[in-house]
Amino acid sequence: MGMINVIPIRLNDANALRTVRELATDSANVYVLSHAKSRMRQRSITFKQVLCCLRSGHVCESAHLDIRGDVRLTMRHLNAGDEVHVAVALKKVLKEK
Repeated sequence: MGMINVIPIRLNDANALRTVRELATDSANVYVLSHAKSRMRQRSITFKQVLCCLRSGHVCESAHLDIRGDVRLTMRHLNAGDEVHVAVALKKVLKEK
């Protein structure tokens, strides 16, 4: 038998945006890294503004795969007069049986 080449399916911006918006409807699906929390405090950005960006924002940096196989993109949204940018990573989670 020969080797099987696995080609990962890449999300386009529209599918990634749809996935982010769907996941962000439940805030339990959103995890903020400690570095991001620190930067949010420096910039006076609230978690509510981050959720609003994820739920209503637009892609400003296209979806791409990182070295770990996660899909990354950056979203932007104007919220309460502040332009909020959120770096997003869609982690692949394997469910145990």
